[in-house]
Amino acid sequence: MTTNTVGFNINEQLAVIKRGADELLIEAELVEKLKKGKPLRIKAGFDPTAPDLHLGHTVLINKLRQFQELGHHVLFLIGDFTGMIGDPTGKSATRPPLTAEQVQENAKSYTAQVFKILKPEQTEVVFNSKWLTELGAAGMLKLAASHTVARMLERDDFSKRYKNNQPIAIHEFLYPLLQGYDSVALKADVELGGTDQKFNLLMGRELQKQAGEAQQCVLTMPLLEGLDGVNKMSKSLGNYIGIAESPEIIFAKIMSISDELMWRYIELLSFESLDAIAQWKAQVAAGENPRNIKVRFAQEIVARFHSHAEAEKALSDFQTRAKGGIPDEVPEISIAIDADAIGIAQLLKLAGLVESTSEAYRAIDQGGVKIDSEKVTDKHLSLNKGVTVVAQVGKRKFAKITL
Repeated sequence: MTTNTVGFNINEQLAVIKRGADELLIEAELVEKLKKGKPLRIKAGFDPTAPDLHLGHTVLINKLRQFQELGHHVLFLIGDFTGMIGDPTGKSATRPPLTAEQVQENAKSYTAQVFKILKPEQTEVVFNSKWLTELGAAGMLKLAASHTVARMLERDDFSKRYKNNQPIAIHEFLYPLLQGYDSVALKADVELGGTDQKFNLLMGRELQKQAGEAQQCVLTMPLLEGLDGVNKMSKSLGNYIGIAESPEIIFAKIMSISDELMWRYIELLSFESLDAIAQWKAQVAAGENPRNIKVRFAQEIVARFHSHAEAEKALSDFQTRAKGGIPDEVPEISIAIDADAIGIAQLLKLAGLVESTSEAYRAIDQGGVKIDSEKVTDKHLSLNKGVTVVAQVGKRKFAKITL
C-alpha cells in the first residue's frame, strides 16, 4: 500500500477527499499525483460579492481544511479581478459588477473569517488581479480565441438564457476563461467548487493542457440547502446561517432545521468521524430523540466559530427560551416618545423586533408577542412613558425597553 510523505496512504486520503463530495474527476489522475508523495496545490476560488460567509460557503472551506489535515497546501483564491465581472453561474440575468473598493472591503472580511477553519500556515491567500491585470488586452484576446461561442453555450445557464431570449453580455463569456486561467497561473493540482461550477472547473483543465501543464483534478461539492430545506442557502433568500452571527442565533437556527435536513448538515459540515455519525444514526433508529443529536451538532458549529464556552452558553440560552423564560443577556434599548404612551405595534417596530406594524399585528394574532413574559392578545395595548419592560417576539427576539 503506497504511503506518501505526509504520512497517509493513498486509500486513506481518497476516503477523506471523497467524503461528502459529489464528483471527483479524474480519480486515477489524483492517485498518480498522490503517489508522488508531495503536498498538492489545492485551489478554491471565492468572488467577494458579499462581506459575510454562511454555512453554505463552508462546505467547500471544510473540504480545504481536510486537504490540509492530509498535509496539502491550500490556495485560497479571492477573485478581486473576476469579482468586478460578476460570476454568471446560475444567474438568469447579467450581474452588476462590484467596484474595486467593494471587492477589497469584502475580501478583508473573507480572510478574517476563513481562518476560523483553515490553518494559516498551510494557506496561501492569492488575488487573481495579480496575473489577470498583467494579462492585458492582447493576452485577453488570445485567451478568448481558445474557445468558441458554441462551446460557451453548452453551459447550462448560458444555454437557458439564450433559448429564453435573455441577454448575455460578452464579458460573461470571459468569466469561465479567466477562472480557468487562474489554474494555469497557480499551477493547481486540484480545484474545488460547487456542483454548479463544473463547467468552469473543467475549463481550468483544458487551459492547463493548452499551456503544457499537468491538468488539475476537479472535486465538486454539493450545494447546501438553506433553513427551508428546499433552496440553496442564500442571504438574499433569508434561509442562511451566517458564521459571523451571534452564538445564540447560530444555535437557534440550527435547532430550527428539520430532523431530515439535520443529517444533510451533519454530513457536509461536521468534523465528527463517519463512524461517530453512523453511531448517532443508529441511536436515533433505536429511539433516541433526534433533538439530542441536533444539540451536539449545534454546539460543534458554535464552538468552531466562537468558543466552547459560548456554545455552552448558547445551549443554556436556547433551553431558557424553549421554556418560555427570558435569557440572562437581553439587548437594552431606550425609546424617546413625545406622547404619554405608545402602542404595542409601534413599540415593537421602534425596538427593531419587527420590520413593520403590520408584522407586529400578525405576530400578536399568532400568539408570538410577550411583554414581561405575559402573552399579548390586545393589538391596541399601550405602554406608558417611563416604564421599563422586556418585550419578546417569537422565540428568539428579545429587548429590554425603557420609554
